[in-house]
Amino acid sequence: MQEFKNKTILITGGTGSFGQSATTYLLKNAKLKKLIIYSRDENKQFEMANKFKDDRLRFFLGDVRDQDRIELALTDVDYIIHAAALKHVPAAEYNPFECIKTNVNGAMNIIEASIDQKVKRVVALSTDKASSPINLYGASKLASDKLFVASNASYASSHKTSFSVVRYGNVMGS
Repeated sequence: MQEFKNKTILITGGTGSFGQSATTYLLKNAKLKKLIIYSRDENKQFEMANKFKDDRLRFFLGDVRDQDRIELALTDVDYIIHAAALKHVPAAEYNPFECIKTNVNGAMNIIEASIDQKVKRVVALSTDKASSPINLYGASKLASDKLFVASNASYASSHKTSFSVVRYGNVMGS
């Protein structure tokens, strides 16, 4: 956890189940300068603020679909954990445009803003459903994964931002 000493981490989708667990772990184990929770759910942000009560914790209301808002949120951010996504398979099938806007366009927004703001490292959460996808959710996450990995060597290869993807499988109760 020494790598995170006096650093700022932003978690997209930070009010979700992963974000809540990551927040608990990071606040307990890392000597962070700041932990920013970026999400579009003001009520969950309010509940988290009351639950954690830590001076290092900040809340930024926004959506990964909004490029300008992400750019602003990433000012002086060192690391990003990108956990924001539309994750419910039936909802994605019924609302395909919304799924693509969040999971694919949102990933592109995170990539571009991270490069522009000179973020050191971005870790994007993926899913087991991105391996041989049979539904739109899995396909959208596969596309997102490919965007993040390709961004290490593609159109902006002169940038210093490092991108990686980790698979985050089914979690009980999620």
